[in-house]
Amino acid sequence: MTTHITKAPAYWSRDAIWPGIVAVGPMLPGTLAFGMAFGALCAQKNFTLAEVEVMMATVYGGLSQFVAVQAWPDQLTPSTIAALALLTTTVNIRFFLMTASMRPWFGTLPAWQAYPPLLLVTDGGWLAAMRYREHGGANAWFYLGGALVLYLVWLVSAIPGFLLAEQLADPKKFGVDIAMPAFFAALLVPAWKGPRRAIPWLVSGIVALTVHWLIPGYWFIIAGALSGAITAGLMDEPPVATSHAGHSS
Repeated sequence: MTTHITKAPAYWSRDAIWPGIVAVGPMLPGTLAFGMAFGALCAQKNFTLAEVEVMMATVYGGLSQFVAVQAWPDQLTPSTIAALALLTTTVNIRFFLMTASMRPWFGTLPAWQAYPPLLLVTDGGWLAAMRYREHGGANAWFYLGGALVLYLVWLVSAIPGFLLAEQLADPKKFGVDIAMPAFFAALLVPAWKGPRRAIPWLVSGIVALTVHWLIPGYWFIIAGALSGAITAGLMDEPPVATSHAGHSS
């Protein structure tokens, strides 16, 4: 017979703040390197430090910020602003799916308590929180404690990168160029649930690389995301093993 585990509704208790911070601890060096690389990129694009910090605080999109700044036009017009907004939205759409997956947990809280913390969702913070939830955790402070620390580290990480932009002009010299792919590759490790569940990852990667080679621009991001999502949606869930009790005559 199949056993269904009913998870407890969300609640707030400060004793989960420190465990939440510890859970995101391994992600902090990658976040710091990521933010420093972004700060250096912004300095090379002639942004001011104040502009950088406003973007860090309000967009808080990680990869989407890199993509937007790299595609930043010489002149801002309504059409270029719309293109940047579309590009940023496309890269950040994954956060919509992440927060939707947290609804069974945070949806048990009043709306004014549930929605504001979800503005701080990140790839690493979401993974740590969902692993905690899968093991039966319900304390919302576990997620929010880690999320706040990731946000603060991200906010200040661009400053040294911006100030050291000349030294970081050649990212390969310090290995900063691999910070982003290494960071996201590391996030896949705790998400591994067997070869079958990794098929959408493989399809998404192959499609993204193919489109990147064939079409200029950032269409590979959209193509990779859509192909992976469609593949996952078309795959049937494996049958759930059930146990049958023996019958005595």
